Amino acid sequence: MNKNRQIDMTQGPILGKFLVFSLPIIASGILQLLFNAADIIVVGKFAGDESLAAVGSTGSLINLLVNLFVGLAIGTNVVAANFFGAGKKKELGLTVHTAILVSFISGIILTAIGVVFAKEILKLMNCPPEVLKLAVLYLQIYFGGITATMVYNFGSAILRAKGDTQRPLYILFLAGIINVILNLVFVICFKMGVAGVAFATVISQTVSAVLIVIILINEDEPFKLDLKKLAVDRGILIKIIKIGVPTGFQGMMFSFSNVIIQSSVNSFGSLIIAGNSAAQNIEGFVYISMNSFAQGTLTFVSQNYGAKKYDRIKKVTVTSLLTILIIGLLLGNLVVLFAKPLASIYSKNPETIRAAVIRLQVICSIYFLCGIMDTMGASIRGMGHSVLPMITTMIGACGIRLIWLATIFQIKKFHTPFVIYLSYPVSWIITFITQFICFVVIFNKSRKYDFCE
Repeated sequence: MNKNRQIDMTQGPILGKFLVFSLPIIASGILQLLFNAADIIVVGKFAGDESLAAVGSTGSLINLLVNLFVGLAIGTNVVAANFFGAGKKKELGLTVHTAILVSFISGIILTAIGVVFAKEILKLMNCPPEVLKLAVLYLQIYFGGITATMVYNFGSAILRAKGDTQRPLYILFLAGIINVILNLVFVICFKMGVAGVAFATVISQTVSAVLIVIILINEDEPFKLDLKKLAVDRGILIKIIKIGVPTGFQGMMFSFSNVIIQSSVNSFGSLIIAGNSAAQNIEGFVYISMNSFAQGTLTFVSQNYGAKKYDRIKKVTVTSLLTILIIGLLLGNLVVLFAKPLASIYSKNPETIRAAVIRLQVICSIYFLCGIMDTMGASIRGMGHSVLPMITTMIGACGIRLIWLATIFQIKKFHTPFVIYLSYPVSWIITFITQFICFVVIFNKSRKYDFCE
């Protein structure tokens, strides 16, 4: 096995290895957001605000449908990292083959759901009539190629388990360049609008999937993928499900609350939707910078839990919390400072820009709360406990947001987009406090459990 492409997270200085692991994930996320921004900018500039709103209004729905299976990819990362840390090569090999086959099955299921039910779900979300047709078209094309996305997610999760975050970055960079070029060709040259953006995304994701499979085929044991050996090992699948399903369900509940929030935003018309979409894309750069360290926390904690080095788990968590606090405060408030010029990149309409600025001011000024909340959940999952962070998130984040929209937002003088966005920081604070308490309890009992046995 190429030692340069793996990180032993169970010994040595934490911060240096943490940065080596997490920085490529940050770069990958930023690249992906830049390419997504290119999608939105191209469609907004050359196809109009309605097309921009159509693409933007589908984001929360896509996340809702995809997150359960993305949770299984996270489960794969935890299980593989546990086995890697424990030195269990046979179980690790079975994990690789089980995960890749599950990724294919997940993609097929998502394609069926997304293509068949896109219109009905968008209607339930109060998608404006002038946007509905374009949004349905985008979703159906996007989900037609979702299997490639699943394969890439599971494959990169396997590589991250041993500390390899660089090659997924290279793949994403190449696929992103292809995406941008196809966007320009399909939207500007062929006037395909949202369909062009969707096809460009599907093609670039297919390239990502093919490349990640090629890398795994050429890996050394136990990470080597042999397509002839693809099979689902029942024991491994159960381990992945125990971590992945609660994680995915948590993501779905998060997305469900965001779907409800998106539905509330949709009631203010296409220009507000467009501004909200632009702001979400901008704030994504801050989120991915923080979340990359949360992903690092997940893998570092998983390896150390497999190696039974419990004291390093606490050190990893503290390192991650401090790093995210600094990054969140710095980047978030830089976005607030330059909110208007950033929003103007996406649209020239003053109302759309104003709507984007309002969201950015509320969300990004204290976005670090979201980052430290994610880190606590990642630490708990890394120790093999996935149900508890799911429950705390459902109650502390999703429940609070839904209650907020059903009560505060319904008061006439508070019936504004600004009040909708306030539900986010309130939910982050409550969820973080709850998860911190859970982490302390689980950590103190961790020596009594061993996920790998």
